[in-house]
This record gives sequence, structure tokens and C-alpha cells, in this order.
Amino acid sequence: MTEPENYMGRTGFIERHGLWGPDDAEHAAAALRMIEENDLEVVRLSFADQHGLLRGKSVIADEVPQTFRNGCTNTTTLIAKDTAHKTQFPVFSPGGGFGIPEMSNAGDLVMVPLPASFRVLPWAPKTGWMLCDVYFTNGEEIPFSTRQIFKNVLGDLADEGFDYLAGLEVECHIYKLEDPKLAPEDAGQPAEPPEVSLLAHGFHYLTEQRMDEYDPILEIVRGHLLKLGLPLRTFEVEFGPSQIEMTFKPALGLEAADNMMLFRSAVKQICKRNGYHATFMCRPGLKNAFSSGWHLHQSLIDKKTGANAFMPASDDQLLSEVGMQYVAGILAHSAAACVFTTPTINGYKRYAPNSLAPDRAVWGRDNKGAMLRVIGAGADDPATHLENRVGEPAANPYLYMASQVLSGLDGMHAKMTPPAPSDDPYHADAAPLPANLMEALAALAKNQMFRDRLGDTFVDYILALKGAEVDRFFSAVTDWEHKEYFEMY
Repeated sequence: MTEPENYMGRTGFIERHGLWGPDDAEHAAAALRMIEENDLEVVRLSFADQHGLLRGKSVIADEVPQTFRNGCTNTTTLIAKDTAHKTQFPVFSPGGGFGIPEMSNAGDLVMVPLPASFRVLPWAPKTGWMLCDVYFTNGEEIPFSTRQIFKNVLGDLADEGFDYLAGLEVECHIYKLEDPKLAPEDAGQPAEPPEVSLLAHGFHYLTEQRMDEYDPILEIVRGHLLKLGLPLRTFEVEFGPSQIEMTFKPALGLEAADNMMLFRSAVKQICKRNGYHATFMCRPGLKNAFSSGWHLHQSLIDKKTGANAFMPASDDQLLSEVGMQYVAGILAHSAAACVFTTPTINGYKRYAPNSLAPDRAVWGRDNKGAMLRVIGAGADDPATHLENRVGEPAANPYLYMASQVLSGLDGMHAKMTPPAPSDDPYHADAAPLPANLMEALAALAKNQMFRDRLGDTFVDYILALKGAEVDRFFSAVTDWEHKEYFEMY
């Protein structure tokens, strides 16, 4: 392998465009040492796409120094795909259907490795992994890069004097894989889903007996995730059959989002290699399946003092003035933000009264039926924070978190005042959350704050991608329709 100190021996794409920070060269040298010490053969380079999926290429280990100079090219058509991996923009037309010359003719983008993200994948022999940011070949930011969008949002927050702290609480299902459906006729866009069976019957919420039944696969998952350095806190048995919940220690915004990206992909890979199927789909279409959520715990940290900016000054307050304004902003933009917190058609089947999931934009003290739950022990409690219970586990973490920060900032700038907190969240006089993805898309389309802050180009791009998903949904004949009309008419 090329000697570590020589990997930046000549000016390349990354140096020419100034795409690394001051510590990246040192992290790159450390990554090359780890590649040699672990006798790795291949390194996966991955970036987060518009749906929160990892896409990329694998390079032979000897090629990694070259990627540290010039990155690794990939096709811009990956940015044009919907959740069935169908290209939804005319990529061979001028501007690629985006009105952007660099997107024309299915040209290349450049994946720039983030050396500090380097990991040795414990489940994949002789394999390393790095997260990447993506740029056009002229070194310019790509307006559809969701990680870059969140970085920019966090920069705006830092200009206001705050850091974003987030804790993850994520539910998912893990099943035994019975039939992966790999016959040629099962391939498609989308392909036939696998056939699965349960780990256990479920409904024994948080019982040790169920946890022990799940443990054979959770032991494997847990071990690999800890080797990756992910900041896990708990593994819990959820109410539904084969449903579990994992929580993470709080981390600063970009790190928290990066953790979620790696976590979801890792869990699916680890399970598949061991004969299981993990899914972060909100509500699997299986009998007795329960909806899964992603509860996002969040607070702001004062950059000057390091103090929690949401802490109330007295016990008769739920939050500080900044915290109240932040709440008001999230409530005001909750319908439009659902495109980012709940981006799938399936996710809206979770919003139901008395279900531990919200159905309207309300907040309350330690109330698990409210959309926003305030957690704190009163005056000067440094653990004071908000839990937003609206999200689904399939959400793109960069867009989910960006929607929270942008909404909260708008509340702070406008000095908004939230309505009174509710003790009866399923009967409160408050705006209902969108009943489906179509309603959420309509709310986003007319939300001027998100258009101003994210740009019309990005908002219209997301609307087009998700609109294509909705169109495909309405064009499919469902079992419900067949049962409802086939005999009667």
C-alpha cells in the first residue's frame, strides 16, 4: 500500500477545492494505518441519498489513498430515484430535468470521503467503511445532498449561538428470514418482499422472558454495533411481535444523524447475514404487526456557556423562553415538516388516537400522547429537553433533524408563543397532523419558511420524488380494492 504520509503527495480534487477541514488529513493517515493493521482488502464509500439510504462504491484498499486525493466518482442519476429505485427525472434532457447543467446526461458526482468516519466492519471480512459527502465535478455543493443541507442548517444555528443536541429512540422489527424471494420472477421495482416468521409472539411488553427469546440475534447485533463505536444506551422489548427499541446517548446534531445512518444500514446487514430480516418500515403488512416510531429527543446548547438553553429558571415554567419559542415553531410548521419526519405512505397509518402516537400538533409535560413531550425536573435541570414523537424510523435523519432546527429557529426569530400545553392530547383543540402523505406534500408546497430556508429547487425536488411515489401507490390495485369490488360489481 502507498505509505500513509504520501497519500496527499500531489494536489488533487479535495485539496484544490478545499473540501477537507484542518483535522481530516490526520484522520486519513489514521484510516490508512487501520487498513494496513487489519489487512483489509476493500473499503466501502457511501453517501446518504435523498431517502436516507446509503449508496456508493467499494474500492480496493490500495486505491484508498487515491480517494483521499480525488474522491470517487458516481452517477448523478442516484439523486433522481424514488423509493423503488426508479429514475423520476429526465436525466438526459438539458439540466437533467433539474435545470442544473451539472446534472445533465447522467454525468458524475464526486464522493469525498470523511476520514473521521472510517470503521472496520466487524460483520464483513476484510472490509472497511467511510461516509462521504458529495459534490459536483466542479467542486460545488450539490443542492440535493441532504447531509450538506443539515450541515448548512447547523451552521445557521451556530450563528445564532447554539448547538443542536439529539438523542435517538428508534423502534424496528426483526424477523426470522424464511424465504428471501430470490426467484427471477420475484425481481422488480419494487421486488417481492421476503417471507418471514416471528422471533416470539410479542405483547409481553418489556418482559425479560421475551428479551431472552430475542437475545440470540440481539446479542450478535449488539456486539457488532458496539464494535462500530455507536453510542448505544438500551435494548428494549416493544409491544408488538418481533418489535424492539434501541436508544442512543445524546450527540451533537451531525454526529447524531450520521449515527442513525450507519445504525440502520448495519442492523439490516447484520441480520441478513445471520438469517434474519430487519425492517425500519413503520407498519409492516403482516398480521398483528404494530407501528414503529422514531422519537427524536432534542435540545439546544448555548455555545458560549455550554448550558442547556431549554432549562427553565423556575419550577412554574416548563421551558426557558428560547425553549417555548422553539416549541411554538415546531408546532407551527408540523404539517409541512411531516414530509421530512414521516416520508412514506405507510408512516401515516401510525397516527391514531390513544396509540402512544400523536394525531395532532400539541405539546405537554411528560405526556406520551402529545406530539411534543417536555422532559425535565424543573428549574435548572440540565437534562431538560423535547421529545418529538411524530417521526417514523424510515425518515432521512438529516432532513428530520433539519426540519426541527429550521422550525424551531423560525419560532425563535418570530418570538412565537405556543398554545397552552395539553393534558388531553387526543381531544385538544389543535391542528390535526396530515392524515396521509398527500396532505403533507400539500402543506410543504405552500410552506414559505421551508421554501425560503431550503430553497425552491430542493423543495420542488422532494415534492416531485414523493409525488411520484404517491402516483405509483394510486396506480396499483390493492387487496382491499379486490375484496371490496370484485364480487359486488
